[in-house]
Amino acid sequence: MADQGKPEGKSRGKSENKSYGELGAGGSSCSENSSAQRLKKSRGGSLRRKYHSESKSSSSSSSGSRGYSQGPPRSAREDRDDPFEGQEASRARYSPHRSRIERGKWWERGGSRIHATVKRREREKERERHSLDRGVALSNQIPLSKQWFKVTISNGRNYDKTWLLSTLRGKCNVALNPVDFHYDDKKALFFVEDPHIASALKAADHNIVDGDNRRISIVVNTSSPPYSVQNELKPEQLEQLKIVMSKRYDNAKKTLSLKGLRSEPDLMIQCIDIVLNRKNYMTALVQIIGENIPELLSLNLSNNRIYKLDDFADIVHKAPNLRSLNLSCNELKSERELDKVKELKLDELWLVGNPLCKSFRNRASYLTAIRERFPKLLRLDGHDLAPSVALNAQTRPPVALNVEMPALLPACKGSFFGSETLKGMVTYFLQQYFSVYDSGDRQGLLDAYHEEACCSLSISANIQNPSQYNMSEYVKDNRNVKKVKDPGLRFHLLKHSRLAVITFINELPKTQHDMSSFVVDVCAQTETLLCFSVHGLFKEVEEKSNAIRAFTRMFIAVPSNNATRMCMVNDELFVRNANPEEIHRAFAAVPAPPTSSFISMVNIFQEQQSIIQLFSTQSGMNLEWSKKCLQDNNWDFPRAAQIFTQLKVEGKIPAVAFQK
Repeated sequence: MADQGKPEGKSRGKSENKSYGELGAGGSSCSENSSAQRLKKSRGGSLRRKYHSESKSSSSSSSGSRGYSQGPPRSAREDRDDPFEGQEASRARYSPHRSRIERGKWWERGGSRIHATVKRREREKERERHSLDRGVALSNQIPLSKQWFKVTISNGRNYDKTWLLSTLRGKCNVALNPVDFHYDDKKALFFVEDPHIASALKAADHNIVDGDNRRISIVVNTSSPPYSVQNELKPEQLEQLKIVMSKRYDNAKKTLSLKGLRSEPDLMIQCIDIVLNRKNYMTALVQIIGENIPELLSLNLSNNRIYKLDDFADIVHKAPNLRSLNLSCNELKSERELDKVKELKLDELWLVGNPLCKSFRNRASYLTAIRERFPKLLRLDGHDLAPSVALNAQTRPPVALNVEMPALLPACKGSFFGSETLKGMVTYFLQQYFSVYDSGDRQGLLDAYHEEACCSLSISANIQNPSQYNMSEYVKDNRNVKKVKDPGLRFHLLKHSRLAVITFINELPKTQHDMSSFVVDVCAQTETLLCFSVHGLFKEVEEKSNAIRAFTRMFIAVPSNNATRMCMVNDELFVRNANPEEIHRAFAAVPAPPTSSFISMVNIFQEQQSIIQLFSTQSGMNLEWSKKCLQDNNWDFPRAAQIFTQLKVEGKIPAVAFQK
């Protein structure tokens, strides 16, 4: 009874370090049978089973109260027949070296009496069994029994695979043939089966220095067999795959098409499901290629749901002559997957139909990303590419600038009018239009627009220096359809009618245009319509910064009633900040006086307009048909009048020619 009053923390005995075999000795003390108890350690399994079976009977007589409680009195324990009661007595002794968490307590639940220390020891045994899987990590010596070892190279992704493996072979002086070499985040991992190779790799830990004078960490652990070994194809599956590949291989062209391999009828009949996005199938495929057709030039793997290329990376060594690779209509999500096969010297690559194609802003960035990995690529997704120009031949891997050859990027040829007549007409109009536009009073442009004319403004948000290139004056009227998605707002920002257009352009900042910067292109011309654009530079004369802008203006014009002027039905203005080169050359040239050729063209144009008006008055035809008649006769007024009289007598002039 005296023992019952001891503190609960001292309810453990020194015999806790004994095995279950010792405890099964019917409560004998540590000093009496120490050698016999040590002998019984190796038989702890059978004694533990005995302990569990007998503990049930002992627990039936214990108290049925729940929660923690101290053990029963020593006198009561001595009267019991349970051979394990000595264990409980020994646990009542205090051990100063035990942690507070490990101190034993009794649990009494539902009539069952279990000591917490026994549970803890069972957990320790379980952890000890699991620790055996760690092998090398738990000991300095690797056992020489036949097993698999997992080798982890910290920061292994920073090293070229060929360099890394050759360095390991040279340092360890072993025939290293890694299995399932792959990358996981920044690590490089592979498996080996030979314990001697594993020991050599472990000895090389931090004994290899890379090019940056950093030591390479090599961690070796025992492991279960790798996935490819556990899931290795059966001989009949492998043989059937070889048969299908031989049928799809063109020996003359050295091409192999495995498009949609899973739906191959020969495989489906045999109930063989070949899925190339699984490691074992892709590994087997690459191995077959390397053993049978290493001279392969073209490989088609489209429509196979491939989402990574780790298991395909060995194709670089198995088929080094591969020049064409089709990976279209798969599940590749990042262009970084291509880094695993970038050592291939590809001429042609297909990636269309993969999610990665949608991750680029435009085709230019797509081409750049692909050519960084395959600088000698000539065809991408079926489209011919021009040879790339390398930025730095010393860089590894070589980085290429996606710049087309000069033949595909011709120099700007300036304005295009189509004919001298149109050139005189458009040039005269632009000179008159922007002279009024820059005068400060734009009301004079009222007659230049049709009654139902439309006008809109779009600006670019690419502002390099907002403090200097503030475009706030244009923002409120910006109708850039890439930014404005609301249909109602788009309609509201469209200026419709001649008065609305003039009111709008009067509200725009006052400007001065650099006529020498103009580039004019006539886009379309019919008898009743003329479409042309003008691109150039202007500066805002009222702003303190004198900001220089670049603009493009698209005009659509129709003949006016008197045929002496063009009449605008559509005016679309696009304004952006000028780039540094444009700013440098803006207004650099002193405005030259009109040349004699220009004056001559303007005079010809005005003279032609007068002739058209006179011929229309005398013939009774409208201006359009009068102009046509004069043009057909090379602007020879007497001859045109003679032909007109003759055709009118013969009744060959349609009535529409007289409709005004």
